[in-house]
Amino acid sequence: MADWEFFFTLVNDKGDYALSQLDGKKMFTVWSAEEYAELCKVDGWEVCSIKKLDLDDLENEIIDFIVDEDCLINVFPIYDKTGFVVSLKEFSSDLSEELSNYS
Repeated sequence: MADWEFFFTLVNDKGDYALSQLDGKKMFTVWSAEEYAELCKVDGWEVCSIKKLDLDDLENEIIDFIVDEDCLINVFPIYDKTGFVVSLKEFSSDLSEELSNYS
């Protein structure tokens, strides 16, 4: 995501973020490319739309949503397989480190 400064998620037909669950914990899902998000439109997510987000969206909307919904972040799942699951703190730290390579 740091390479392009964009990421992708899914929203349902009401425009709400599509959340998954793992062991009773909600997860906000992100992909670095639209094509991979498309591959995950299975198991109830077939009607979802792909939403492109940038780092401003992350800062101004997504972080608050993740905190308010008490979500983990599911990075790069494929099909119906869970990706790399991290906390917001881990995600922010990793993203900051990656972004520092581009400044």
